[in-house]
Amino acid sequence: MTFDPLIQTLVQLEAAEPLLQPALPLQRPLLLIGHGSRDAEGRQRVLDFAAAYQALDQSRPVIPCFLELTEPTIQDGVDRCVEQGFTDISVLPVLLFAARHNKFDVTNELDRARQRHPQVTFHYGRHFGITSEILDLWRSRLDWLDQPEQNRQAISRAETVLLFVGRGASDPDANGDVYKLARMLWEGSGYKTVEICFVGITHPRLEEGFMRSRLYQPQRIIVLPYFLFTGVLVKKILAIAQQQQTQFPAIDITCLPEMGLHPLLMQVMRRREIETQLGQVQMNCEVCKFRLAAAANHDSPHGHPHSHHGHPHPHTHEHDHTPATADPYDQPAHYHARAWQVP
Repeated sequence: MTFDPLIQTLVQLEAAEPLLQPALPLQRPLLLIGHGSRDAEGRQRVLDFAAAYQALDQSRPVIPCFLELTEPTIQDGVDRCVEQGFTDISVLPVLLFAARHNKFDVTNELDRARQRHPQVTFHYGRHFGITSEILDLWRSRLDWLDQPEQNRQAISRAETVLLFVGRGASDPDANGDVYKLARMLWEGSGYKTVEICFVGITHPRLEEGFMRSRLYQPQRIIVLPYFLFTGVLVKKILAIAQQQQTQFPAIDITCLPEMGLHPLLMQVMRRREIETQLGQVQMNCEVCKFRLAAAANHDSPHGHPHSHHGHPHPHTHEHDHTPATADPYDQPAHYHARAWQVP
């Protein structure tokens, strides 16, 4: 089971190579919204990311906050900007894919903030999504695993299965993006195959991902946790991978770390921030379940109850406070019946 100081050295080497960033058109403050975690280390990584991104450009403040589970809240972050006299605020979700949190919960909070501060204009940007930089990030790490120091048994890619692990969402659009990105990473890579699974909410789950990977009788399984930062779920992935290594010692199981403070992520974030300043934010509205539901109910002339273009519309959604231990999608049939329902 590989997840040791050598991997940590890799992350440190990546972070030590910052890339030049394009100039910002405006010196507008940036509100960075992380998901939030009960794990103290996971929370701190978001704050570290915001600090590292701020260090690239001191011309405007970067204010970190969280959607749930910890503080400061989104309302706290907005208040900080208002206290400093700003009336235009760029807002970016520190999220990989556009699921319910991005499309619904964050925009709900911005609606609340707009009611509290009607003089403020919010310019809501988009999530990280599928980008060439993120693909390059993972390709470079997979190349690094080919080096003799990390592949002491010299196992070829043809005898290796990639196990791509997403967080899981109640939004089919976001889950589909996980499959798309995994396929793009695997295409032309030389690995025997790629298996996709999730650690929560939806299916197939991580244990099934390992089971399906073993069907190919690989000599090696590389676990790729598709997360920005560590936290409860990343640590769960590592624990399950360690259990699998103990149970199946003949297969070398290598677990990569989460993305972390990678300079390529900073590049994507910079581009997302510039999009908010130039009014160029675009997202995939066509197969969004919120748009489809609104179109069916004729709720909006645009046919979309939320905004993909920086101007969220009012919502009636109450935030889901289901306990973390509850899993409303533990039965696949139940999940698929609910997948296209709007909260």
